[in-house]
Amino acid sequence: MSVRMNEYQQPVGEPMENWSPRQRPGPVTLKGRFCRLEPLDSAGHFADLYEAYGKAGDGRDWTYMFTGPFADEQQFHGHLNAAATSSDAVYYAVIDLSSGRAVGTLALMRIEPAHGVIEVGQVAFSPDLKRTPVSTEAHFLLMTYAIEQLGYRRYEWKCDSLNAPSRRAAERLGFIYEGLFRQAIVYKGRTRDTTWFSIIDADWPAVRAGFERWLDPANFDSQGQQKKSLAALRDQAGS
Repeated sequence: MSVRMNEYQQPVGEPMENWSPRQRPGPVTLKGRFCRLEPLDSAGHFADLYEAYGKAGDGRDWTYMFTGPFADEQQFHGHLNAAATSSDAVYYAVIDLSSGRAVGTLALMRIEPAHGVIEVGQVAFSPDLKRTPVSTEAHFLLMTYAIEQLGYRRYEWKCDSLNAPSRRAAERLGFIYEGLFRQAIVYKGRTRDTTWFSIIDADWPAVRAGFERWLDPANFDSQGQQKKSLAALRDQAGS
């Protein structure tokens, strides 16, 4: 790939002649085969989510989150209300279509329309949602909305560098590791090194094809187990 030079013979990035700021994500409903994403409603989703998160045996799912665990219903309702009314992040509830109940939340955040950069974060999946086709499809629906419908060109994932499950999830979903920001923040009274991942628009065709192949009913056996992994199907799509 040739390097573009300016009039001073300095290397510069490729021009973005037709670029315009993207729209901010909004209170949309996104429907798939396994789940539906809908704007988080602190009153409407409270009962389902409180029950779903309560199925965890302890508070470890909140260790790497900025909030939680919650001592009682009042604290949890306060958390949901703050999320639903956030002026920064846009939160969505994940509705399992088989039960019709909310089983988790996730958000689009750190939104930079001028640059086409957006982050998925605050992923709080209950035991009913983890490691299911519903959880994978929820991420696919939100990616598709941000990258295809809104036209963002960079979709980020960040996590505590010590959060091994989050790092594995990012890599499984097709995010590319970018590096470590040392002592990036302080939260819950402790320091955090932050690991960065991203999917950019050039990555998206292979990432999308991998999701479509993985979510295809033909990829599951009679017990609902996958036949091929998401990573393997994404590699096939990119080859």
